[in-house]
Amino acid sequence: MADQLDVIDRKILNELQRDASQSLDDIAKKVGASKTPVWNRIRKHRASGLIKSDTVILDPDKLGLEACFFVLIRTSEHEKDWQDKFLQTLLDRNEVLEAHRLAGDIDYILKVRVKNAKAYDAFYQALIAEVKIFNVTALLSMEEIKSTTILAV
Repeated sequence: MADQLDVIDRKILNELQRDASQSLDDIAKKVGASKTPVWNRIRKHRASGLIKSDTVILDPDKLGLEACFFVLIRTSEHEKDWQDKFLQTLLDRNEVLEAHRLAGDIDYILKVRVKNAKAYDAFYQALIAEVKIFNVTALLSMEEIKSTTILAV
């Protein structure tokens, strides 16, 4: 799909990623096109699934979620039933912002946002009560250096 995007499409997508609350008029002016073609392109990208959703990014610190942990998980379980249970457990936990299955020595990595270390421990205890895990290593992020949702288009 990326090879089908022209310069105007890329500009529109960059503007939407930067601030999806901009008016259609503002986006059209910034990308050098008129409003109707810009709207038609946005609708096309939504229909194709390229634009997955419009959302708001909240400041976790202002919500009291000051601790960000990266949780490395190794498991000795690889059966479908275990994977299904693990996936459902992650989907049920609002603390888990991201979860990735990895190649290599670590099976999964989670990005977890909580209030503090005590809240992380509560999350950890709930996780291991739900699914059998061989090894868990939690790494506390001391400082967020870069965080973005903007993809290079």
